[in-house]
Amino acid sequence: MLYDAESGDLTLVASGDTMITRKLSVFTEDRFTALVDLFRSADVGFTNLEMLMHEFEHSPGQAGGTFTGSDPSNLQELVWAGINLVSCANNHGYDYGEGGVLTNLKHLRASGLTHAGTGRNLSEARAPGYLDTANGRVAIISAASTFAEAGRALDQRPDILGRPGLNPLRFETTYTVDRPAFDALSRISNELGLEARRAAERRFRPRGAVPEDTDSEIHFLEQRFTLGEEFGVETAPHAQDMEGNLKWVREAKRMADWVVVSFHCHESGKTRDEPPEFLTTFARACIDAGAHAFIGHGPHVTRGIEIYEGRPIFYSLGNFIFQNDTVRWQPSYNYDLVKLDSEATPADFYDARSEKGSRGFPADSVYWESVVARCEWSEGALKEVRLLPIDLGFGRPRSQRGRPVFAGAELSRKVLERVTRLSKPFGTAIRTEDGVGLVRV
Repeated sequence: MLYDAESGDLTLVASGDTMITRKLSVFTEDRFTALVDLFRSADVGFTNLEMLMHEFEHSPGQAGGTFTGSDPSNLQELVWAGINLVSCANNHGYDYGEGGVLTNLKHLRASGLTHAGTGRNLSEARAPGYLDTANGRVAIISAASTFAEAGRALDQRPDILGRPGLNPLRFETTYTVDRPAFDALSRISNELGLEARRAAERRFRPRGAVPEDTDSEIHFLEQRFTLGEEFGVETAPHAQDMEGNLKWVREAKRMADWVVVSFHCHESGKTRDEPPEFLTTFARACIDAGAHAFIGHGPHVTRGIEIYEGRPIFYSLGNFIFQNDTVRWQPSYNYDLVKLDSEATPADFYDARSEKGSRGFPADSVYWESVVARCEWSEGALKEVRLLPIDLGFGRPRSQRGRPVFAGAELSRKVLERVTRLSKPFGTAIRTEDGVGLVRV
């Protein structure tokens, strides 16, 4: 064997959402340093960077909830902790507009962290980032289904620049309703003149831009409804975005030894704990196109795990670092939402938003209990997935909570029982040994 990469051996430690605002390197608890050692010992340490690195030099763009911002030096805290691969395509990528996108990329390049998911145009946002390790070249592709429309990267043209933003995977939703509901929607549309407005749109938009209604399908308030025997919801990936992403997965397969796809998705199936249909479709298609692992995040809670064609799909790894209520500044827009005036401080805003910790993220333990996944490949085949529960400090002051440590025995059982239950519908069996979940392939 000439090169180590020929062995087909690799270890990947993957985590979920990282919203970092504070240092990591000053802490020395045993359960924290052991977690850091886990990342440092792996070939690849991954997290979703759901935080913009800037010094608040840009005006706010579009966000939901927290407008993110962190000292750019905190990227080196991630490097210190063994992270070397990050995704950037998420709903906070456009919190501070185009300027925030580009400044974040500037600091990422300076940090040396391999990254993907945002760019100066759509090609850059979709293209893989590449990490060279002793055991081979690793590609990462990062996409999101949850984002501000203005933050979606656009292609360049011969006559105009592209738009900075993230790599999108849009999706299409079809609602099936029974005959009484279908007739009621048709009547509402006719009585309110919505159909007349749609007819006007057809005259001024290209053919196909406004779908035609039929006897079994109606478009109501920009949603598609079809006639059926019972109620139902179906989602499917946007065809153009699907192929655009798979093209780059196939590219990465030819350019690297290992391919990782990261995906940010707040949408759900019938419950918050279930992935939506379009996500399972896209994840499996990425594996078919050559990805070795598909890592989901976004809902801030853990979801199930699927082993598809011998390769892991994590539908959500939950939170990893969750310091979203110690972001230094928030724009006036957020203060207005909770009816605070210009004299209010950030702590006033965070207290008002959560009603002093009684609602939202601070009030629900599920957001502060998660896992990191250690994946081991040997001779090119996935050998084992180890799920290691982490504790992010539920119920503690905001100055303390949000930094992960390995969970104790009782919390580990709770976390693994949840992931085991949610993985069962995908045919994935998880065995627990000494507080660690094991998936053998």
